Amino acid sequence: MTATFDPRFTPARPDLAAAHLRGRVEATIFVEGREMQVIGPIADVRNGPAPDASLDTQALCGERVTVYEEHEGWAWAQLQRDGYVGYLPSHMLGPRPTDPTHRVRALRTFVYPAPNMKVPPLEALPLGAEVTLEGEGDYVRAADHGFVYAPHLQPIAQYESDFVAVAERFVGVPYLWGGKTALGLDCSGLVQISLAAAGIVAPRDTDVQAREIGTEVALEEPLHLRRGDLVFWKGHVGIMCDAQTLLHANAHHMLVAREPFAEARARILAKSFGPVIAVRRVSGR
Repeated sequence: MTATFDPRFTPARPDLAAAHLRGRVEATIFVEGREMQVIGPIADVRNGPAPDASLDTQALCGERVTVYEEHEGWAWAQLQRDGYVGYLPSHMLGPRPTDPTHRVRALRTFVYPAPNMKVPPLEALPLGAEVTLEGEGDYVRAADHGFVYAPHLQPIAQYESDFVAVAERFVGVPYLWGGKTALGLDCSGLVQISLAAAGIVAPRDTDVQAREIGTEVALEEPLHLRRGDLVFWKGHVGIMCDAQTLLHANAHHMLVAREPFAEARARILAKSFGPVIAVRRVSGR
């Protein structure tokens, strides 16, 4: 009866599982999920219901989640955008409101209690956060949040034309395992959030990205790389800015860095992830 599923993307535990998995996994109880939405700027997704549990990924404001359990301040849920399963702080979730109308295009933008940049901000929304706007103006009200500087937003159906240019804006941002914002992000988070800004849905982790993003480029030496190619090692990924330059969030620099590909490749081979295992080309980007 029980098949093998990837626990990262399967809402199933020995005691509790999603109702649609009945007959496919073993669990004491099967429940229907409840659709909710991230209402805080950034919701950490952890591998356990504790603030010191490992950070697996992050969900951004406006993102939909399916909640299967809420207990002692934690929601066990599945992100609808990339399917990741984990524990989110319950206070970061709320009932699903109307569909968002705009997306944050700046790395971060402040939310103010009034349409005035001189008042102390309430919070800051990261690139990729989604909001529902009410009215017009230089500072426009985002429902349930406050006022946001309008040029930092774009209509929900509008995307950036070059995901590499988006990724390049993160140069110097600290490395953070599981992170997806300008406060800190990891290698696969940089790829996912940059592609999303260009309207390209991508998985969260490098192993899945190496299978599913774009088309495969033959690993023939010398590698013929170009801007936008994704280069994968076992557990790591970088973005080519051009044929010779790699951009990646990495633990060597502990930040997002741009460096010669040949130098990075030699160092990674000798000290960390071994040889390049895949190159994926993102069509038209």
